[in-house]
Amino acid sequence: MRILILGGTAEARELAERLAPRDALQVTLSLAGRTLDPAPQPAPTRTGGFGGVQGLRDYLRLNRIDLLVDATHPFARRISANAERAAVMSDTPLIRLQRAGWRPVEGDRWTRVPTLTDAVAALGAEPSRIFLAIGRQEAHHFNTAAHHSYFVRSVDPVDPPLTVPDATYILARGPFAVEDEIDLLRHHRIDAIVSKNSGGEATYAKIAAARALGLPVVMVERTGSNDVPVAETVDAALALVDHVASAGRKRGV
Repeated sequence: MRILILGGTAEARELAERLAPRDALQVTLSLAGRTLDPAPQPAPTRTGGFGGVQGLRDYLRLNRIDLLVDATHPFARRISANAERAAVMSDTPLIRLQRAGWRPVEGDRWTRVPTLTDAVAALGAEPSRIFLAIGRQEAHHFNTAAHHSYFVRSVDPVDPPLTVPDATYILARGPFAVEDEIDLLRHHRIDAIVSKNSGGEATYAKIAAARALGLPVVMVERTGSNDVPVAETVDAALALVDHVASAGRKRGV
């Protein structure tokens, strides 16, 4: 059984690591190549895009992929949409491994928005010191609100840099400790945080730190399809893989 995992997350790596030793499976892990220094991977890896929906469809057919696993970042919306369309076009079973999102608890001050454009608007007209914890690829959205001061944290440099007058860049890779996040927010006198609801523990500390300091968080929520089976943990994904494998054996695949 040939499995293609669209990766880039810790969950994708763990799933590949747990599937790779199985003799009955041939696992390939695909990375977009956007991270400059990716961690070592536990399975044969391909790097780079597919060339859109048609390219992914052709790859699935040419390589006779029996199962496509979308384990990309919860906000990798384009590749997830492409995966869904390509799976339909190539008649390839598709499952999604996507960790559960965060939920507000007592003390949180969240403003929940559907897009980054809405997040920009939610910051308001009063100049503020904003901590952007959304990665580097979409930080440019905030060029339209140049009256704020921005502190942008990402794994790799923001390129091109923001065009706003006041931007500070912080290069760091999680996980982060709550105490360190509190110190960071205090040191830079942050007024508000913008975050994507990525879920998981690696970057949750900033949310806990905002709660401890009483800071507002503009939280960009996820969008997704209801047509794809979703596993929120690696164990649940393994169960779905076994289910597809069992169904394939019954069909004689």
